[in-house]
Amino acid sequence: MASKTTNPFVFLQQVRSETSKVTWPTRRETIISTIMVLIFSMLAMVFFFAADQIMGLAVELILNIGR
Repeated sequence: MASKTTNPFVFLQQVRSETSKVTWPTRRETIISTIMVLIFSMLAMVFFFAADQIMGLAVELILNIGR
């Protein structure tokens, strides 16, 4: 299997050409997306904490161990 080598200069031209085609998000879109990620992360944290507490309590009640 022969590997095709690319001239580094040609490669950089191709990279520059491709990055110019990218639609970059605006500052406002980036901030809104970041806030949404943080909110959903906190919701997931609360959900998994509550689920862990409920399952722990259930195991304690089933096995009659605990406090």
